Amino acid sequence: MTTPARTRVAPSPTGDPHVGTAYMALFDKAWSRKTGGQFVLRIEDTDRNRLVEGSEQQIYDSLRWLGLDADESPEVGGPYAPYKQSERVDSYRPFVEQLIESGHAYYCWCSGERLAQMRAEQQASKQADTGYDRLCLGMTRDERAKLPGFSPTPVVRMLIPDDVPLSFHDLIRGEVKAPRPDDQVILKADGFPTYHLAVVVDDHLMKITTVVRGEEWISSTPKHLLLYSWLGWQAPLFAHMPLLRNTDKSKISKRKNPAARLMWFREQGYLPEALRNFLQLLAYPPADGEQEVTSFDEFVEGFDWAKVSTVGPIFDVKKLDWLNGVYIRSLPTGELASRIVDYALESGQWSEIPEGGRELVLAATPLISERLVTLAEALPKLQFLFTADDQLVFNPVAVGKLKDNAAEVLTLAAQALEQLDEWTTDAIHQKLQTVLVEDMGLKPKFAFAPVRVAISGEQVSPPLFESMEILGKQSSLARIARLIAEL
Repeated sequence: MTTPARTRVAPSPTGDPHVGTAYMALFDKAWSRKTGGQFVLRIEDTDRNRLVEGSEQQIYDSLRWLGLDADESPEVGGPYAPYKQSERVDSYRPFVEQLIESGHAYYCWCSGERLAQMRAEQQASKQADTGYDRLCLGMTRDERAKLPGFSPTPVVRMLIPDDVPLSFHDLIRGEVKAPRPDDQVILKADGFPTYHLAVVVDDHLMKITTVVRGEEWISSTPKHLLLYSWLGWQAPLFAHMPLLRNTDKSKISKRKNPAARLMWFREQGYLPEALRNFLQLLAYPPADGEQEVTSFDEFVEGFDWAKVSTVGPIFDVKKLDWLNGVYIRSLPTGELASRIVDYALESGQWSEIPEGGRELVLAATPLISERLVTLAEALPKLQFLFTADDQLVFNPVAVGKLKDNAAEVLTLAAQALEQLDEWTTDAIHQKLQTVLVEDMGLKPKFAFAPVRVAISGEQVSPPLFESMEILGKQSSLARIARLIAEL
């Protein structure tokens, strides 16, 4: 029987949430669900200079949108509150004092200028060890103040032993060896802990049993394991996920790739369940015979750390486009229409729902669902249905491609349609087929092209006869008359 796992994702509110936050949260939540445990969201906001207003709320909103909301968080609370590091500052200091008293940490009064000069000299001499040179180790404040490069407000550093263990077991990678760490700062001059101390203290106090994070943190793990050991705590299990990469194999970043922004997917009209499935596939490719399209519950049911790939996956949105189309076509018409309307309002395509707009979208959704890749494409494809007959613009390129007999074709079409009592897709199709294809001897492509341009303004549109039924007899004939006049 697997012990219930407590996992956590701990983003910093320093801008739009990174897609990596959702990627980690997905595997965090899957493992906690698989084992009957809890998934925790903690906000790491001790870097006060980089905080961005609104970012924290975006983290909550985007994870909730993806169905990856946490069991415990600053929003919902929980038994180990508070879940924001800035509200936990007082809890770190006693552990810093304990580490100093036990000889595992020391004060450092070196100024920023002195540290920069030290690094420059190390680089110039090409020495292998480029860590802190321990100038302050063993000194009192007064002794250090007599030397150059003194700062009156000290930081606190770890004292890394010569025999620091560099190997550890990883749930995904097995035995891993990391590089030797230097004397890491664990308490900054402003009294706030650095990430390395805070993450260890918080994970211990919140009883986190499995730490899921990106492979860039492998090099920090020996430092964290030392802190667990020095403080007399049991270390959690570690699972270092492969990094998401751009198509050029570089690490995905918000600066180089708009898709690194988690909000981007919502803005572009992707479905949350498709994005969740996509993120799963990146690190968890299906074995032969396994389905690529799977629900979160199915993912949880078969979850196994041994199946996680260690190769940095290429973040290719073409795969997401395909998945999104699959999910769109799996939605009932009413559900898809509702999401199209919600997206239109959220994205600003609509400032408000026009009169009859919801009903019109519902009627027209079956016409476009087969070719829809994202929700963003829906309204532009249907815009001709929402445009007043006298406001519809006939695309000059589409008009220019019509045959010379287009006016004649449209005139005959209008006369035939005038006689129609039953305005249905089948009746419209049959009448135009008879008059234009059978009687005039035109190929369907040339027979219906002028009608399509008249109805939609474009050469390519959703299915023509269904569109005409939705538009109604009066509007359809008015548009045909307008194009005849223009031709």
